[in-house]
Amino acid sequence: MRIARLVMVFCIISCFAGAVFAQDYPAKPVKVIVPFTAGSATDIIARTVCQKLSGLWNQPVVVENVTTAGIPAATDMVAKAPKDGYTLLITGSTYAVLPFLYAKLPFDPLKDLIEIAFLASQPFVLVTSPSSGFKTVADLIAAAKAKPAQLKYGAAGTGSGNHFAAERFNMEAGIKATYVVYQGGPEVNAATMSGQITYWFAPLAIALKPIQEGKLVALGVTSSKRNDKLPLVPTIAEAGIAGYEESNWWGIWAPAGIPAPVADMLAKDVTRVLSSPDLRDEFAKRGYEPKSMTSAEFTRFVRNGMESAAVISKKAGIKPQ
Repeated sequence: MRIARLVMVFCIISCFAGAVFAQDYPAKPVKVIVPFTAGSATDIIARTVCQKLSGLWNQPVVVENVTTAGIPAATDMVAKAPKDGYTLLITGSTYAVLPFLYAKLPFDPLKDLIEIAFLASQPFVLVTSPSSGFKTVADLIAAAKAKPAQLKYGAAGTGSGNHFAAERFNMEAGIKATYVVYQGGPEVNAATMSGQITYWFAPLAIALKPIQEGKLVALGVTSSKRNDKLPLVPTIAEAGIAGYEESNWWGIWAPAGIPAPVADMLAKDVTRVLSSPDLRDEFAKRGYEPKSMTSAEFTRFVRNGMESAAVISKKAGIKPQ
């Protein structure tokens, strides 16, 4: 009985301490790790959100780009950071595919970090060069079936969101093509425009201008509905791949074990800044769509992404390195 009382007292004290801590949080600058370079989509989203949080909290919220040791190492910095809410992670859909790209991660993505909030998403655009002669998704599929493995498709890194979007498309369309990997989106865009590769699933932000200039042809968007910036371009589902939907997405994580009141406060404050008109306008200019989810909803979303990535990586023969 005495032990039970001590445990109960400890729990009450811990809860009280966590609540008090949350009332004072943040009492000093907050660091946000971004495992991508400055100027990348993830960096732009992080800086936009962090600027708003800084104003809300009246504390600096500093973005630190950690790229020298790779995405797993940068993510591990947050997983092993003090569990006080002063070190956070903002990254993208790559988080859900890490277990299928790396044979041994220095952290457990299911246990060592917790999902705080979904930030935004952006569709991909299936593009080809004007010289290909393709006007529709059906044109591309017909050509790929007529010449198995002769058409080439690219991606900005194996395991990237655009790579998995392409692999899923190929599987569901029943086509075989040759994969070519590039270091970044601009390189894949250039290769597509020049005809070195036939198609790729470009992030809307970097595809829009070349499409408008006639340097790329948009065949379909990967969202569930047509995009306002490309209203005449059908969705991939409309174009014949029923149920197809993929997107780039971004969120914010914290080390597992931070006080629950702090995690709750973080989630609420992120939701609050995502609803601000000026942030939504800034995101809209770049083609990003902010969306609020509870932490539990975001957790389920990430788990579903991992399950989908497991299926695609297995069927595509992507083996952890």
